[in-house]
Amino acid sequence: MLQIAIVDDHEIVRTGFREILSEELDLEIAFEAASGEDALERLRETPCDVVLLDIALPGQSGVDVLRAIRQRYDALGVLVLSGFPEERYAVAMLRNGADGYLCKDCDHEELVRAIRTVASGRRYVSARTAELLAAEVSGDGAGLAHEQLSERELQVFLRLAKGESVSDIAESLALSVKTVSTYRSRVLEKLGVASNAELAAYAIHHGLIVA
Repeated sequence: MLQIAIVDDHEIVRTGFREILSEELDLEIAFEAASGEDALERLRETPCDVVLLDIALPGQSGVDVLRAIRQRYDALGVLVLSGFPEERYAVAMLRNGADGYLCKDCDHEELVRAIRTVASGRRYVSARTAELLAAEVSGDGAGLAHEQLSERELQVFLRLAKGESVSDIAESLALSVKTVSTYRSRVLEKLGVASNAELAAYAIHHGLIVA
């Protein structure tokens, strides 16, 4: 019996996933969490095989949770289930340690297939994500600037884009202000922008955050 954790801040979404998975005899819900902090706390107490992880969570984002999971539970499968289309986050999340990426409007069969694939220790790549990866490898697609950010840079970028200060980010991520400032400088350079306001505009333009 595979143990599945559902991490999403919308109760109606968790309910929908729960109902889908209840139809599968080999899948069982280990726990549900509405925030990144709650998810990491529950993981310390409740072992599971696959985490269904949303990106847009209150407090610690899905990017934060993914990083923490990779540091503490290297063998745990993480399937990102996001409202954002593959073009916006899939390549970046896979590069930073996710085992799969699906949009929340995927069908029942694809979700179950993805969970079983990830639980078996393999990566699940949807048809659209495969196209994006192939274009990147072949050079047919230059890729978006934010897809080239490291995991920590992506964490800092999204927090800055949401209006968090360098000191607030440093406290949340247990880093020094100097370290966060260094990441901020790298992000500004890689994205070709000059201020936090331009970072936010970039994030909104590419649909990485909601205005």
